[in-house]
Amino acid sequence: MATFLKQGKNDQEVQEADVKVKEAVSEVLKNIEENGDEEVRKLSEKFDKWSPEQFRLTDEQIQNIVDSVPEQVLNDIKFAQEQIRNFAQHQKDALKDIEVETLPGVFLGHKNIPVNSVGCYIPGGRYPMVASSHMSVLTAKVAGVKRVIACTPPIKGEIPSATVAAMHLAGADEIFILGGIQAMGAMAIGTETIEPVDMLVGPGNAFVAEAKRQLYGRVGIDLFAGPTEVLVVADETADAEMVATDLLGQAEHGPNSPAALITTSEKLAKETEKEIERQLETLPTADVAGVAWQDYGSIILVDSLEEAVVEADKLAYEHVEILTEDPNYFLENMTNYGALFLGPETNVAYGDKVIGTNHTLPTKKAARYTGGLWVGKFLKTCTYQRVTPEASATVGEYASRLCDLEGFKGHQAQADLRVERYGKKDK
Repeated sequence: MATFLKQGKNDQEVQEADVKVKEAVSEVLKNIEENGDEEVRKLSEKFDKWSPEQFRLTDEQIQNIVDSVPEQVLNDIKFAQEQIRNFAQHQKDALKDIEVETLPGVFLGHKNIPVNSVGCYIPGGRYPMVASSHMSVLTAKVAGVKRVIACTPPIKGEIPSATVAAMHLAGADEIFILGGIQAMGAMAIGTETIEPVDMLVGPGNAFVAEAKRQLYGRVGIDLFAGPTEVLVVADETADAEMVATDLLGQAEHGPNSPAALITTSEKLAKETEKEIERQLETLPTADVAGVAWQDYGSIILVDSLEEAVVEADKLAYEHVEILTEDPNYFLENMTNYGALFLGPETNVAYGDKVIGTNHTLPTKKAARYTGGLWVGKFLKTCTYQRVTPEASATVGEYASRLCDLEGFKGHQAQADLRVERYGKKDK
């Protein structure tokens, strides 16, 4: 039986905070719809103290920014992008257009067609999320998206050079220094100077995530993203230092980032709590990670690995690290997770920044029904059919009777017309 040794805030407390965010975002999007660039500029001045002549960077500005970035930083960005591009290309290669003859003269198929335009949000704030440039812009380009635009906010009134360099190297067609709800609204709704896109992708804070939720339907999205989550599943073979390091490493994202430990070892559970306290004394981001662990941290003690799988699938967390003697047991048996990190040799930071899998992943139990961002999210699998006259007459007889069964007389007429036209050739 699973026992909670530590438990974070309950769902009701989280939902109460969400209501206030929803109301604020709704009002802002309405104003952007009505006032376009004027409202976007007003919001940018208010929240980011940023009001340049134009929000879009020129080619010359971009090149000057890239030239200002240290060579080592550029090389590191290029290395990360090479890994992400490589894995994304392999994923795309696994997707095939098909056409099959399902009955004599009946040809059915599908094509994987890239979305025409995508808007990518690259978060800034406390942490300039350089890696999100690779995960969204680069993946969209590998998928074959023709127009990819990217927005990132200024940081303390300055353009984030490394982020811009990453967006440019990833293949962004347009780069805007613009953040928050105003960026999401401008990309989805469009303004006098920003042509709207067909799809929005990328992580962000609670306001950005809510803006994406409210804009869904007007545009497509990758997924609904909440605060980042990390789960470590460990047995007696794991060590408390690594468990604590990996929990806090993700908890530093924000004060509402859930971090959980599921373990079969009560000894490890207690040692991990002590180790977290010790590490928080020196961790530079302890002001954030400490609050997240206090308010949203959980430790669950289970009797067996089978029970660990059950509890892990209930949580359905975004990142799941497996620090057990046989990590593959969880690969074979778990069903609800954004990404799995198997064994002590890897970790969430690798996935977040460089190794090649995408870091935009489902949160808030969405892993029960969706995976994360990948090339397939930018592709529409669209079906088509082609039928010979003889086959049309054959299928038409079945269609006519089935349409009549449901009372769809107009549908039946379509089928009957084909039977009449194509079924009497030999008579």
